[in-house]
Amino acid sequence: MVFAANAGVVLDRRALLARFRCPERRPEEAHFLEAFQALRRRGVLEEVAELPEGLFQEGAGDCVWDPARGHFWAGHGQRSLREAIPQVAGFFGREAVPLELASPRFYHLDVCFCPLSGGEVLFHPGAFSPAALREIHDRVPAELRLAATADEAGLLCLNAVNIGRTVVMARTSARLRAVLAERGYRCVELDLSPFILSGGAAFCMTLRLDRASAEAPGAASRPEFEPIGA
Repeated sequence: MVFAANAGVVLDRRALLARFRCPERRPEEAHFLEAFQALRRRGVLEEVAELPEGLFQEGAGDCVWDPARGHFWAGHGQRSLREAIPQVAGFFGREAVPLELASPRFYHLDVCFCPLSGGEVLFHPGAFSPAALREIHDRVPAELRLAATADEAGLLCLNAVNIGRTVVMARTSARLRAVLAERGYRCVELDLSPFILSGGAAFCMTLRLDRASAEAPGAASRPEFEPIGA
C-alpha cells in the first residue's frame, strides 16, 4: 500500500475515498477509509465520504488538481469510470475535466500528465484519445504545453511531485531536464526503480492533504452538496 495517491481525492480538507476496479486492490479501501477517518478525528480533515459501490474512481492517480487553473483533470477509460467524474466535481464543488486514457500502458492520469505551478502542463500526447488531446489543447496554451516522448513517459518521470519551482521525479532524460530548467524548475531526481517495477513513482507515493481551492486565481466557494455515503 505504498501508492497513497490512489487512496482518494483530497481538497479543502475534504476527502473522497477511492473505489478500485481491480479486485486485488479492493481490500485497500477499508484501510484507507480507516486512515482518513483517523485524520478527521485529529482535525486534519473535516469530512470523509465514499462513492457508491461499483463506481470506480482510483483517487488522485486519476484526479489531478491543477492549482493554476483551479480545476481537476480527471482520467478515465482504463481504471476509473467517466461516470464517476460528476460525483467528484459535485462533492468538491470544482470543475473536473474528463481526459480519456487511450493506452493500457498509461493506466492512470498521473503517470502521463503533470500540471506545474507556473501553469505549464507536462504530458505525453500518446497516452490520450483525440478528444482528450483537444481538451488539453483548448485549455492549455501552446507555450505552456510540454510534451514528453513515449520513452520519457516510460521512465515514469512524469509521475512527479511539484512544489513551487521544485519537481521531484524519477530519473529523467537530459532533454526533459533541460526543458524544465529553461522554465525555471529545479529537478530532484530519485532512484525509484523498485517502485517503478510495481507501476508507480514519486506522485503515486504521495497524497497531499493541504491542497486548497483558494490557491487558484478567482476561486469561488463551493456550492452546498449532499455528502456521498458516510
